[in-house]
Amino acid sequence: MTHSHFRPGDQVVILKGVAGGELWGDAMTVVAPSWHTPTEEDGWRLRDPNGGQQTFVTAHPRYLVHLSRRCPDCLIYLRALEDYLIPKFTDAGTVIDCAWYFTTDKNQIVHIADRGNGQ
Repeated sequence: MTHSHFRPGDQVVILKGVAGGELWGDAMTVVAPSWHTPTEEDGWRLRDPNGGQQTFVTAHPRYLVHLSRRCPDCLIYLRALEDYLIPKFTDAGTVIDCAWYFTTDKNQIVHIADRGNGQ
């Protein structure tokens, strides 16, 4: 997904794993454009409604999937992830965190494939 695909106020999810035969993740609200230091590209500042130490974080747009609207690009991406991942995790009673993301000390969410870029 590109930066322009999202807008402030959009409800998004950062997918983290599989639970009960479905993908799951952290739902957040897009707040404002923000530089994503680990990738050195435009990102989005997100608000986690659960608050805590990291109420506001920055993420790259390719980590995000729309929740608030059913756009074709996000649906295609979501379907591809479901088709690929769900068959790999067949134990419906287990919540599996795939550990794809970590958060830096500067509240930047980073996918494991991007670690080391710009850090």
